Amino acid sequence: MAVSNQVEALETLKSECENRFSISVNTICCDLTKENAAEYLFDFCHSREIVVDVLVNNAGILVYGEVIKVDTLEAKNILNLHMQTPVLLCKLFGAPMAANKHGYILNVSSISAIMPYPTISLYGPTKTFLRKFSRALRTEMKESGVIVSCLIPGATATPLHDPYEVDIPLALKLGVMRRPEFVAKKAINALFKNNAESVPGVFNKLIMFFIPMVPNFIIQMIYKKTSRKEQAE
Repeated sequence: MAVSNQVEALETLKSECENRFSISVNTICCDLTKENAAEYLFDFCHSREIVVDVLVNNAGILVYGEVIKVDTLEAKNILNLHMQTPVLLCKLFGAPMAANKHGYILNVSSISAIMPYPTISLYGPTKTFLRKFSRALRTEMKESGVIVSCLIPGATATPLHDPYEVDIPLALKLGVMRRPEFVAKKAINALFKNNAESVPGVFNKLIMFFIPMVPNFIIQMIYKKTSRKEQAE
């Protein structure tokens, strides 16, 4: 079953999966930023006796800008999408998994979770929450036979990145960005191998190690320089 607020993308995914794998795919058009999104999805599955053995919380949005300048609705949406909705989905779908002593939960964090950077100060910290929550939930669910894993991807060639702002082909060639297929495969393999976390790509593993060592004054210098450049433009 696939869930998204993008109807055309859902239909394309349904068609591709059914043709390629000879399976039946249910799709639900749902805005996961809404307060009751998790309850709606759980009730939808429960009423149709759809058993969810694998839950993947992958939805995300990037809100760029200083916190005090971000639209209030946009701020609420990212907080709901990255924290409230995935937590409630884990709770609601995790309960029957625990009762059945079987299930898999994959939460998608971000490499930005290791060092929140200004202007993505809503994105990085919410992904930090999701990473820490996943680790705590993993411990809670261990005895029930439910496996919880967290994907920590670096830059991935998805619509999250504006092709007019980022040279995606060059980034892919240099290895600083990965294709979604590569990241997804690494994440699923890690989940079924019962790994707590997955960081696809050597470059991203290096970032995970070195970035936390960067002093805050360096971040401040970079931020000032980029801010001045944007103002000049």
